[in-house]
Amino acid sequence: MMEFENPGAFFLLLLIPLFFFLRYVRIFSPITFPLTLGDWHGKFFNWNSRLRQIASTLSTVLAVSGFVSLIIAYSNPVIHHQEKIYSSRGADILFVLDTSPSMAAKDMSDMKRIDAAKQAIKALQSESTGDSVGLVEMAKEAAVVVPPTMDRNVFFSKLDDIVLGEMGDGTAIGNGLACAIMHLESSRSPRKSIVLITDGENNAGTIHPHTAAHLAHDKNISLYVLGIGTKGTVPLEYMDPMTGKIYSGFLNSNYDSTVLAQIAAEGGGKFFEAESLSALSQTLDSVERSESLVQTYHIKNMDEEFYRLFIALGAAFLVFAVFIRRFALKEVL
Repeated sequence: MMEFENPGAFFLLLLIPLFFFLRYVRIFSPITFPLTLGDWHGKFFNWNSRLRQIASTLSTVLAVSGFVSLIIAYSNPVIHHQEKIYSSRGADILFVLDTSPSMAAKDMSDMKRIDAAKQAIKALQSESTGDSVGLVEMAKEAAVVVPPTMDRNVFFSKLDDIVLGEMGDGTAIGNGLACAIMHLESSRSPRKSIVLITDGENNAGTIHPHTAAHLAHDKNISLYVLGIGTKGTVPLEYMDPMTGKIYSGFLNSNYDSTVLAQIAAEGGGKFFEAESLSALSQTLDSVERSESLVQTYHIKNMDEEFYRLFIALGAAFLVFAVFIRRFALKEVL
């Protein structure tokens, strides 16, 4: 919210009605010398023309606006911000998100699985904390699209830009976990974790999920596996990003949750199932609480001043008013 460091400056606004009152009683009336020149039977200057009256009114409005802007600048408008400055390192959390075409199935509270996952992650990470979050996109291939960062804007932007199928058709869980482990093992964070969100079983990639799970355990990286979606026949609508072709129909969703549970167990982690957006949000909230660290921080107060903006605005109004008076109304100033 904007505040004014010098609110007493607004008393100067009383000069505006005072000025017009004095003009009305002819104390501040301008000295004018009417002079009409024209050829015989020709056109001559006519002050009472409609266009000139409009120009005169506009110049007055601009002059008053310029004066008001300068008064606002003199009042020193400021917006106060508070920012947490963390003096201790938080946790590093890497989300491994399944982006295979099956994530287009619409069975998560009338939402597509991928959209439910994005919304749950954004709701969880909307508050700025000392934790660093990253994102691994996983399908037939896997790649880190956001290395661990505290910049939530960058993280959310990349999360929104994810397109199903751009990493191929398949689910390479082992590759996705290995990719996340590679980026976490060199981290100096006191706590590191991987959150795998998928709706299927491993059917692609060159690294076995159990191998990657054991590696996470050896590297002291916490592993959470979230199986999302309902089982049975579910509606699906998916557009191939390579061809632009739209596929619409039904998906027989019947993945074996015991396989995902075993991956989590071999990594010394936990497995969860979520069949709705609320269940997924609650699960992610539980994971974050488990991985949260007590951090030290201090509050930094920052002031954003706007007086320069109003000075520039006021000057522009006044210059424009003078321009109209001098060149449109032909007044000698």
